[in-house]
Amino acid sequence: MIVDIIDKKRLGLELTKEELECVFNGYLEGKVKDYQMSSLLMAICIQGMSEREVFDLTKIFIDSGEILDWSSLNTVIVDKHSTGGIGDKTTLIVVPIVACCGVSVVKMSGRGLGYTGGTIDKLESIPDFKTDLSDKEIYENVKKVGAVITSQTKDICLLDKKVYALRDVTATVSSIPLIAVSIMSKKIASGADKIMLDVKYGNGALINDYDDALKLAQLMQKIGETYHKEVRYILSDMNVPLGYNIGNSLEVIEAIEVLKDNKKGHLKDVCVELASNMISMAHGIGVDKAKEQVEEVLLNGKAYQKFLEIINNQGGDVNLLKISDEVTEIRANKTGILGKISAIEIGKLSLNLGAGRKELTDNINHSVGVVLKKQVMDRVQDGEVIALIYGDSNYTVDNFSQIFEIN
Repeated sequence: MIVDIIDKKRLGLELTKEELECVFNGYLEGKVKDYQMSSLLMAICIQGMSEREVFDLTKIFIDSGEILDWSSLNTVIVDKHSTGGIGDKTTLIVVPIVACCGVSVVKMSGRGLGYTGGTIDKLESIPDFKTDLSDKEIYENVKKVGAVITSQTKDICLLDKKVYALRDVTATVSSIPLIAVSIMSKKIASGADKIMLDVKYGNGALINDYDDALKLAQLMQKIGETYHKEVRYILSDMNVPLGYNIGNSLEVIEAIEVLKDNKKGHLKDVCVELASNMISMAHGIGVDKAKEQVEEVLLNGKAYQKFLEIINNQGGDVNLLKISDEVTEIRANKTGILGKISAIEIGKLSLNLGAGRKELTDNINHSVGVVLKKQVMDRVQDGEVIALIYGDSNYTVDNFSQIFEIN
């Protein structure tokens, strides 16, 4: 039976909901072996899935675990999700902005596996910040400060945890249908009423191609509609790192600077767009009107104060953040215009310093990373510092031309 289902998908045929349940629920129960599930995942990667299959599999994933219900809070719950990329610290900025504008946010985030830490890793660079909250603690935090950022509860979408671990080691992570199912099953099971998606594309993102990112965004929006959830999305470029700081403590520091309204540029622009759409959905107002509120709370300092409130409420103290004392300066090798900063190569550099994980069990060094002193299209002089490497005072960049291009 299992072999027949795998073969059917290998031939590019549509699987019924019963066939999907047979394999996926069987895998959760231990009746289907890793090698059998791996074969099906690869067949899905190659042949794709119909929308009906995607909707059915999303339901199977949701039903595999707990479904949270925040209706007792008597408020609209808004969530956001970014597909991730080098330097992505948008959650740290967007959540306090939105909460400051009277919108309740329950944000469940993950740890990173790859070039840099995930949102939870970044937050854990703040000493004593508590990321593992019970449902009761989540409820109480939202009532008290309007927002919470927590790790995903262990009982949500049990299938996703098990299947993702297998996808990660079988080269099946980049399947658009499987990404859509994984993200949206967790968002819906987490109890959000409105969902904002930041779908990234480029060499520093999970999806390289713009058209594929658009397909993914539209598919996730359709999944949300089947559950009567309002879903919006933006597509953002991840060929260049997002912002100037890459690395866990360093990214928290940059997020604080944006919240203090001390930093302009692409990172702030993306965060303002995400926050404005979330407020627009929650309050039923136009995006331009919501953007006015966003700019106001950044300018008057309330967004930063809300960030401190959220952090302190979960036990953290940003004054105890630490970055490495060991620093190497990277200098321009000629005068000209900085034409490229490769996100993927900066990510690899950061990973080698210890800011990310090569294996799920690896420990992260929160104090290391990279700070860019210049951005693409900036003019640089020969010998000028264009980046700082935190974590190694003798670091040598052997592949300068792969990371930076000066024209």
